[in-house]
Amino acid sequence: MSPLSSPQANASYATASSFYPLPFSPLTKTHIHTAVPSTGKPKTHFALLTVSVHSSSSSTKDVWRRTQTSLYSSSHKHPGRRQGPVYLDHRVDMDELLASISQTQNEEELYSLLSQYKNRQLSIRFMVSLLSRETDWQRSLALLDWINEEAMYSPSVVAYNVVMRNVLRAKQWELAHGLFEEMRQRALAPDRYTYSTLITYFGKEGMFDSALSWLQKMEQDRVSGDLVLYCNLIELARKLHDYSKAISIFSRLKRSGILPDLVAYNSMINVFGKAKLFREARLLVKEMSDNDVMPDTVSYSTLLTMYVENHNFLEALSVFSEMKEVKCPLDLTTCNIMINVYGQLDMAKEADRLFWSMRKIGIEPNVVSYNTILRVYGEAELFGEAIQLFRLMQKKDIEQNVITYNTMIKIYGITLEHEKATNLVQEMQNRGIEPNAITYSTIISIWGKAGKFDRAAKLFQKLRSSAVEIDNVLYQTMIVAYEKAGLVGHAKRLLHELKQPDNIPRETAISILAGAGRIEEATWVFRQAVDAGELKDISVFGCMIDLYSRNKKHANVIEVFEKMRSAGYYPDSNVIALVLNAYGKLREIEKADAVYKEMQEEGCIFPDEVHFLMLSLYGARKDFQMVAPLFEKLDSDPNINKKELYLVVASIYEKANRLNDASQIMNRIKERGLSKS
Repeated sequence: MSPLSSPQANASYATASSFYPLPFSPLTKTHIHTAVPSTGKPKTHFALLTVSVHSSSSSTKDVWRRTQTSLYSSSHKHPGRRQGPVYLDHRVDMDELLASISQTQNEEELYSLLSQYKNRQLSIRFMVSLLSRETDWQRSLALLDWINEEAMYSPSVVAYNVVMRNVLRAKQWELAHGLFEEMRQRALAPDRYTYSTLITYFGKEGMFDSALSWLQKMEQDRVSGDLVLYCNLIELARKLHDYSKAISIFSRLKRSGILPDLVAYNSMINVFGKAKLFREARLLVKEMSDNDVMPDTVSYSTLLTMYVENHNFLEALSVFSEMKEVKCPLDLTTCNIMINVYGQLDMAKEADRLFWSMRKIGIEPNVVSYNTILRVYGEAELFGEAIQLFRLMQKKDIEQNVITYNTMIKIYGITLEHEKATNLVQEMQNRGIEPNAITYSTIISIWGKAGKFDRAAKLFQKLRSSAVEIDNVLYQTMIVAYEKAGLVGHAKRLLHELKQPDNIPRETAISILAGAGRIEEATWVFRQAVDAGELKDISVFGCMIDLYSRNKKHANVIEVFEKMRSAGYYPDSNVIALVLNAYGKLREIEKADAVYKEMQEEGCIFPDEVHFLMLSLYGARKDFQMVAPLFEKLDSDPNINKKELYLVVASIYEKANRLNDASQIMNRIKERGLSKS
């Protein structure tokens, strides 16, 4: 076979004579699927290949691979293939053959066992079935070699796909690369199953960039993917909070002519919501109906969640009304969300009515329902109702959890009954419910308001020396408590300690410092974390960009953005807007333009504000050759807010003293009847 080696690997070779078979030993180190070329007369020999790659194991592994001069030279020297073969498939017991194969300890024994079938008395279909039932990745590789090099079957894509699956299950990533390249050298075209297997296994292991590179190869080879493949990638991107990549993959899905199903649409509603692209999420619901994919309860509850997470409670109320109009059935999640929405809109009576009517419509309230209505009662200052319901839950053995107690502790804090709040901590522990960081931060906040800073400080120090997780809320609560007490030195010491965090991850420390507006400290920890390769959460990059942007540190915004992109993360629409603004402030419009176009080519969807910002940047440079085509492009987009677009462009022309152009743009507002909208 011809040499096949991955560019990522650095293989070392040690050859042994065919008179000395390799022993079969426990596998402890990955190998590259490769062949070593010989010189002079071809000889059959074995090669022990070792390579260091990222894998679940770390010591030496034996790979049963036979090495020869070339994939093709050996095949030319093999006797001619027989015409009209007669196969013995029905005479061979596959179970017995598999059992015999499992007893072989090395390549030599395996080849000896199969030598009686060397003249291809068994069909390739039989051999592929045999491969598919052989779960040991080393034996399956050796069996594939025998099929190709000894029995001289015509290379089979299906056979390679089966072996590919086996090596990927064993997390032999470099071998998978080698098998893929070997397929191409044998003039085999990888098919949908080949790519789907590679994309799925690399994706499941968290190697998202590798999975996307396989997707790109698949598209370059004009191999059509299927809905399941694209949906798996979208779900993976969503779990990694890389929403821009998820949107890009969804765009690829639709460009390939695949119609999304209900699950795909619902997943993308969630993605658009997380990316804060609210209009696109709502338009997706309309698109579903247009494509005869009717939105269900999950579709609407996902929309509701999107608006609630972003405090757009009136929009949530509008979605709920639409849901009832189309007679979409309610579920537990929808009811819980709407109890919260009613509470946020100071509609405690409606929240109360919905809660107590749930059983009438066949929905049993759960602990989330009770916790939500308790919070609504507390915020509406219906303290008596909250306490009564809390005790009713205990009387009727209704589940209570740490959130239930945290809610009641906060209610007692509002009523300035700090001793009752403290007693609840003891009560929950007696019931086997462990307090969390929010419990303690609430208690510290209550004691701070009551002027008991010594008790707050002692509790915080006790927590730091215990096994309790110290999160950013708890840290920020204590910093605020110190500052309100005038203990600025204590607050500064706490902030300084975050520069060398011992008991919390650096990502958490960065979030705390950025949230507290501490630029110098946050910058120091951020750079340390980047250099150490510790940043895995895309939101940390976002909070640093937001911190720098608020403080007009435009060069630092670009610095973080470049680190973010080099780490393989896609920015969301908010980050893109801040980055474009930073480039504008630094008068680097060409770079802003490059980012804007690159993200669009990747399939990112921008809110109107990003497009308008790009127009403004072109306008500030008086580059009307760029303003005009972008304006016309946006004007033809039915999803763009036309009135806002015309106002932005008119303002650009007016500032450039091109009053006639500005007047013509403003006339469009009147012509289209937008002046009153």
